[in-house]
Amino acid sequence: MPSSRERRRSTRITRAATLAAALAPVVAVAQPAPPAAAPAPEPTPGLWVNGIHLSAQIEAGLMGNPSGPADGLNFGQLFTDHANQAQLNQLLLTANKPLDPKDPDYQWGFKLQFMYGSDARYTQFLGELNRVDPNSRYQLDVVEANVLAHLPWLTEGGIDLKAGQYPTPLGYETIDPSTNLFYSHSYIFQFGLPFKHTGALTVMHVNGMLDIYAGADTGTNTTFGPLGDNNGAVGGLGGFNLTFLDGNLTILALTHFGPEQPTRLLSPLGFNANGQWRYYNDVIVTWKASDRLTLVSEANLVRDGFGTVNKPVNGFGFAQYASYALTDTVALNGRVEYWRDDNNFFVASFPSNNAPILAQQGFAPFVHTAPGTNTTYGALTLGVTWKPSLPVPVTGLLVRPEVRWDHAFTNNHPFNAQSDNNAVTIGADVVVTF
Repeated sequence: MPSSRERRRSTRITRAATLAAALAPVVAVAQPAPPAAAPAPEPTPGLWVNGIHLSAQIEAGLMGNPSGPADGLNFGQLFTDHANQAQLNQLLLTANKPLDPKDPDYQWGFKLQFMYGSDARYTQFLGELNRVDPNSRYQLDVVEANVLAHLPWLTEGGIDLKAGQYPTPLGYETIDPSTNLFYSHSYIFQFGLPFKHTGALTVMHVNGMLDIYAGADTGTNTTFGPLGDNNGAVGGLGGFNLTFLDGNLTILALTHFGPEQPTRLLSPLGFNANGQWRYYNDVIVTWKASDRLTLVSEANLVRDGFGTVNKPVNGFGFAQYASYALTDTVALNGRVEYWRDDNNFFVASFPSNNAPILAQQGFAPFVHTAPGTNTTYGALTLGVTWKPSLPVPVTGLLVRPEVRWDHAFTNNHPFNAQSDNNAVTIGADVVVTF
């Protein structure tokens, strides 16, 4: 019989583990992606060399738009923004030494993950690789570069530590496509949450029910130094995870706080960027209702104290996911979302490939925003995940067709080059893991 620590570690729902549970048994996680240190309890398939796991993953797809927008962009979508164009979203190369969840003693590990593809336009750290062909759609990115440790301190479950660069633990969807239900992303993931951090994150396993998160970092998608951080202040992260019903019901509530406005933008206006805080708040409730059905509810609130010309701005909403496994290889997936951009501050599309980085640095690139003063978005996405079994060296294959309907409840026509209150997109991607 497994120990209480093993049960706690194996059932603790983190961002990647939550997603894997929602997709099971159809989608297998390509590589461990925990918020701090604990990997999945079962060994990850693939190539192992002296305890180090090596893997490669490719994602490519196409998001069609029957309306053929004049600007060529699917407004409200970042990673699938180019309408009617096939693209290589990601080539991920990963090397990691995961920790053993059955070992209660001191442990260490690491994770290195590099990306090449169109997704890197949005996930790059400031100060890293920003000048390597910035005008190309296909760019380079360091997704993760961190060390891991398990410290048997203070509680029976001990403390997991991650230090370095890592994807944010906030939110249900992830940068790694293999742990998502859909090819396209939610408004919450794209506009209501950070993508990555540079700093340190701890998870204290208080008991079988409660985990406590605490961390400090340089902010959202930032690193160190004048090129790596757009202001001179640090950020913080905190929250908790609750586990009930033998792991079938979990609640993950996290917040990230700190200044995110660039000094380059605010100083000429006479404001101190270090004093203008942004709060990202996210709560995920995951219920594995049966062996085949998983339901996930996500609530989100982001608030920036400065916004535009010292006016606070808010974005908030809710997303509901459902995944039903028809067979061991096919699942039906659904996502419905409501998200409000109170001041049309957060939701945007970027016509040029270097615009996302320039905007975060404090420059003023040309971007597409919704007309008017505010917009309330609704989105419904339906899709299928097919995961056939293939021989080695392919350790995972996902094919995910989807149809998505976006709607603006406010009468300001943000979609299809500001010509429509509705947008329908039909697409699919393929994710191959070696």
